[in-house]
Amino acid sequence: MITWLIALPILAAVSAGIVVELRRHPRGGIRAVKVLNLLLLLGAGVLVILAASASPSAAATGTAAAAKPYAGQALIGAAIAVAYTGSAALAAISERPEMFGRAMVFVGLAEGIAIYGLVVAIILIGKA
Repeated sequence: MITWLIALPILAAVSAGIVVELRRHPRGGIRAVKVLNLLLLLGAGVLVILAASASPSAAATGTAAAAKPYAGQALIGAAIAVAYTGSAALAAISERPEMFGRAMVFVGLAEGIAIYGLVVAIILIGKA
């Protein structure tokens, strides 16, 4: 839990810095944001590879870990499903603007599930 308390102000400061840089130098700022996004994507890829290849820790070798050995892959699959839902909703809205309400319901449901999953993950990390 302490990691989140440290990381959130840092993320807010980085976001504010990006806004300032984009206002000062729009073209150079966009390049900086692209490089930062690429670095974040590479870092996320490394974390996914490490999480997929890691063996269970000593605390997780109990019966709870044996019951759900593929929990991490299910979370990654849920994130991919949320991404596809959002892109499909945007495509539907671009072709038929009157579909906005229906499309946003599906996106909202998927995002709500993702947020609940994030909250539960933070709670579980805090208890570990």
